[in-house]
Amino acid sequence: MQKPFLIVLIIAILGAVAIHFVAPSLNAAVAFFTGTIIASVVFSLKGQSAESSDNAASVEQYTGPTMTLYVGNLPYRVHEGEVKELFGKYGPVNSVRLVRDRKTGRRKGFGFIEMSEAGAQKAMSKLNEFDFQERTLKVREAKSQDSDKSERQANA
Repeated sequence: MQKPFLIVLIIAILGAVAIHFVAPSLNAAVAFFTGTIIASVVFSLKGQSAESSDNAASVEQYTGPTMTLYVGNLPYRVHEGEVKELFGKYGPVNSVRLVRDRKTGRRKGFGFIEMSEAGAQKAMSKLNEFDFQERTLKVREAKSQDSDKSERQANA
């Protein structure tokens, strides 16, 4: 059984008992039904307020100078949230993009993290060659695609 369902059920029973004592002429089934409705409404309102506070925190982004980091040798099973938590220790993280294979949809083992410039410098020095979930991370400043094209043209 799910935890929210149990909470609503317990609150409904308590509400039914309370309503039955307040209005003893009310049928027990009606009191239980009324308690269930009240508990459901309270629980759904509580859930909505928690979601809105979570969304407000996640929407707020760092607006100062940012840097994009390349992170290689990531475990294939890692999720964006885990990487964000790891890099978040060194500064505000705006985004995490883990690259996936187009055909299979599986992660390729590398990604990009956009974060504050000062935090990115700290993260590069601390997390390069860092053991994370049994893999040794490679952390460098990401090169833009424009710089890659100009290097290829210069070498040609």
